[in-house]
Amino acid sequence: MLSHSSRRARAVVIALAAGSLVLTAACSKNTGGKSGTDSKKDQNQAAVQSKAVTYVDAAGSTGPAKDVPGARSGGTITVYQEAGLSHLDPGQIYVSDAGQVANLLFRRLTQFQEDDKGNVSVAGDLATDSGKSSDGGKTWTFTLKDGIKDENGNAITSADVRHSIERLYAKFIFDGPTYLQTWLSGADYRKALPGGGFDGKHLPAKVLDTPDDKTIVFHFDTPRQDLPQTLAMAGYAIVPAKADTKEKYEKKPDATGPYKIAENKAGKLLKLVKNTNWDPKTDSVRHQYADGFNIQFGVTESTQTKRLIADEGDNKNAIQLTNGVEATQIQDVINNPEASKRTVKGYQPYVMQLTFNLDRVKDIKVRKAVAYAVNSKSLIAGEGGVYGGDVAPNYFAPTLPGYEPAYDPYGRLKTPQGNIAKAKELLKDVPASEKKLVFAYGNSENGQKRKVAIEDALTKVGFTIVSKEIDAASYYEQIGKLKNPYDIYISGWGQDWPSPATVVTPIYDGSQVFDGSSNYSHVKDPKVDALIKKALTEKPAEAAKTWKEAEHYLLENVVPSAPLWYTKQFQISGSNVGGARYGSVSSLIDITRLYLKS
Repeated sequence: MLSHSSRRARAVVIALAAGSLVLTAACSKNTGGKSGTDSKKDQNQAAVQSKAVTYVDAAGSTGPAKDVPGARSGGTITVYQEAGLSHLDPGQIYVSDAGQVANLLFRRLTQFQEDDKGNVSVAGDLATDSGKSSDGGKTWTFTLKDGIKDENGNAITSADVRHSIERLYAKFIFDGPTYLQTWLSGADYRKALPGGGFDGKHLPAKVLDTPDDKTIVFHFDTPRQDLPQTLAMAGYAIVPAKADTKEKYEKKPDATGPYKIAENKAGKLLKLVKNTNWDPKTDSVRHQYADGFNIQFGVTESTQTKRLIADEGDNKNAIQLTNGVEATQIQDVINNPEASKRTVKGYQPYVMQLTFNLDRVKDIKVRKAVAYAVNSKSLIAGEGGVYGGDVAPNYFAPTLPGYEPAYDPYGRLKTPQGNIAKAKELLKDVPASEKKLVFAYGNSENGQKRKVAIEDALTKVGFTIVSKEIDAASYYEQIGKLKNPYDIYISGWGQDWPSPATVVTPIYDGSQVFDGSSNYSHVKDPKVDALIKKALTEKPAEAAKTWKEAEHYLLENVVPSAPLWYTKQFQISGSNVGGARYGSVSSLIDITRLYLKS
């Protein structure tokens, strides 16, 4: 993955800084109650999200989607969101805010589908199934379903799929996922098709072939067993060639899903109405119960929470998009049985870490001392306590296949407040000059809390901390610079799909050390690179062992960061909203199945 992958982590941490931190790991239905206070139980529930994704055949990819019990049609759902959407052009979408809306607007070749127990599979979306592989996984073939149209009634053909992929090579696409492009054309993929297909030039058939209107064939130089999951990302949704207006496409993208855009006032309002050219018989996941969605931006998380707790007027018909219950109002919800039953809760896939700039913090004893000294308990308190997160003993989240709850080389679970004695022991022969660390933090409310917690923990063991404030909006841009003037900074990352490949590769691959990359620690380790290369060519069972070996080696022998906490999500909706459940894929309310009760 290239540097664009950092956009996801960037959006995640900004969202967390806004306070969208959360409660428990009930994986499907609303549970309410006091769950969230038992971390071990939560992690057992979160394990559902870590199950390997299965690939579905044509029968399982045929619509309509299974009815939501009690669902009815009609009415408009109000959606609250604090910040405006990052993008509406599918090719630019890589973060959760636009990703939620994309689930209503845009279809891909494949799609994730989830049952009532939180089990996730990949089905055909525009394609008849999840794909057919050959040549050991180097070749993948997809066939389009019959009757697929865009909002204007135009048939979607293989040429539109080709166009949707090739346009990602154009320079104006800069903020979406890059898995597929790099797999097809290498790290310098833009050089393979600088015109993005708009100039009449295309990728050769030996890379991407469309032999007829219904067939798409991908050819890779190495097996790509995760391709069906990759293609299910919003960033690979279809952009019909006739509708593409390049940079202007952000304002009025062409819908292929159950809803289309009726009004778009950037940063203020996005109004969605039914797309009458969407055929439910072709869609095994999405529903079209509501007449539409009115997404209101600029509503603070605190205001959202107050309105939804009060549950009066139109707030009864409202949901939160990616924001959550504001941290200081968590107890107001938990202690209110009526409000609590209207929540969705679950583990998010993100691991928050105190990352080291390895170009500046070169002594591994210093890095290990910090790993022992950090106070996860104090940091989590600032995120909403046990309802906001759990102590992270390692780099893999409970939602990730291969997660080991007992793997804890720095004793984080036994001493979540930090092991001061061990840290001091490691530092006893370290020169004073190496115990002075420059800490970068965002100028948000949560950033201030984190600053206090980091300073307190590290000064107790003998470090001198010089804290430098960064504008929260450009936080990841600043720490993503190779020549940044900081020694340590908090960062977060979550899987793009349930595979360690989407965690280890983007943040620890030595080839990803450049400005704007998500390798924030600047790791360049031959053994890590070799393990990544090995795992990417292995089948899931063998790869799982290799990814685990890479994680252990990184955490014990490289120490690019100190694991801090796992994040959770906790959202509330109005009493007239039906069908609400936690989505394991989005780590948010499952927006595809909502309806109004009356």
